[in-house]
Amino acid sequence: MASLPPDYRALVVGASGAIGAAFADHLRADPRCALVVPLSRRTDPALDLADEAGIAAAAARLASQGPWHLLIVATGLLHGPGLTPEKRLADLSFDALQRVFQVNVFGPALLLRHVAPLLARERALVGLVSAKVGSIGDNRLGGWYAYRASKAALNMMVRTAAIELARTQPRTVLAALHPGTVRSALSRPFRGDEIGVEPALAAARMLQVLDGLQPADSGSFLAYDGTQLPW
Repeated sequence: MASLPPDYRALVVGASGAIGAAFADHLRADPRCALVVPLSRRTDPALDLADEAGIAAAAARLASQGPWHLLIVATGLLHGPGLTPEKRLADLSFDALQRVFQVNVFGPALLLRHVAPLLARERALVGLVSAKVGSIGDNRLGGWYAYRASKAALNMMVRTAAIELARTQPRTVLAALHPGTVRSALSRPFRGDEIGVEPALAAARMLQVLDGLQPADSGSFLAYDGTQLPW
């Protein structure tokens, strides 16, 4: 991350997942990075995106180790026990919508609320892993209601936060990032192991995109190759 100062400090949220773990490994290998703190429900401090008080408590503990120059949010929920992507309106349920939005939107938004004040003022980068299927303009297949809608909402949170932080923290750059198809538990039921790339490559690509962004780019929705995606 050449655009960040020497001895920069990084937070990786969702570090127990394939992409999050790859982000953390990549940053640990960067000699310019002084500290990488991976965060998940299993780390110390623990971070559960369904627990607002816990998010606030984790941020309070991290404040003394800052300022932070890089925040990566690599969480995402598409399927799980009792949860599958909807193919039609008749498949929608309140419980499924709530579970998906909690992880994909509400948690990351509250994380931004509590961590944004801890970011370095000279330059800070914030990358939130979104998905191309969250593009309203690019949606031509339908289905996957909760996941699509939650990622679209995440993109709006990023865009809106970028407008605010441009006034209060003008050297902070936020971006929603599409990783492409990655070999992970999330994509496995959908041929991810066959057509996806390794998590290490996906993480490296997204970090390269982030590293090249300027304040004028804040609030963008970008693919792993730097391509601007339609909202």
